[in-house]
Amino acid sequence: MCVAVPAEVLEIKEGNIGLVDYGNLKQEVRLDLVDVKVGEYVLVHVGFAIQRLSREEGLETLEIFKQVYAALEE
Repeated sequence: MCVAVPAEVLEIKEGNIGLVDYGNLKQEVRLDLVDVKVGEYVLVHVGFAIQRLSREEGLETLEIFKQVYAALEE
């Protein structure tokens, strides 16, 4: 199974590189597959933003990930 993780686009650099924030982790990803602006949310899979999300969808999905991780730690 493959998992894509939502992240907020913080910065767009030359060469279609985006700096994204997963919550507690910032990482550079490729933006070649989506048309996105700073402040928008994307789904990231293996270093590529593959889909744009609404802010609501991004935040909701991040919250679900947090709940799953918390349940796994119990």
